[in-house]
Order: sequence, then structure tokens, then C-alpha cells
Amino acid sequence: MVDKSTIQNVAKLAKLEFREDEIDMIVKKLDNVLSYVKMLDEVNVDNVDITYNPIDLKNAFREDNVGKSLDREKVLQNAPDKEMGCFKVPKVLD
Repeated sequence: MVDKSTIQNVAKLAKLEFREDEIDMIVKKLDNVLSYVKMLDEVNVDNVDITYNPIDLKNAFREDNVGKSLDREKVLQNAPDKEMGCFKVPKVLD
């Protein structure tokens, strides 16, 4: 079972803020999802063959060929901030 403290801890780790009523709603919804997943544990799959992929798909990616690179200055010309030939972005980790 998921409780408020678990949701608050995960929210803190994800740097999210929720109101009390939102936390209550998240607890209820997550409990519903986990209850459904728990039902899957009851399905008997003893005589079911392992299925890796039921559809016979092949890799549809193209060959990775080296091509002409873009000009660095042209790429950076519309960048809001740049430093030493690179895009400069705000810090996201402490």
C-alpha cells in the first residue's frame, strides 16, 4: 500500500510540490493501479510459452553513415547563451 509519506518522499526527490488534496488523490490512484497489477500475479502462466515479441519485426534503422557536420558558428548563432563554442544551459543538478 502507498501512503502519504511515500508520495511526499518521491515528490521531494523529484523536486515536485503537491497540495494535500493532490497527495490524497495520488495515493488513491496509485493504490488502484497497484491493486490491478497485483491481480496479474494471480494469473496462471505455467503452460504459457515465453514470448519475447509476438510481432516479427526487423530493425528498421538506416545505416549510420558519416556525413558533413554543421558549421559550429551557424548552429550557435541563435543560441540564447553560449560559452567556449557550446550551448550554455541553466544548471539542473545540485
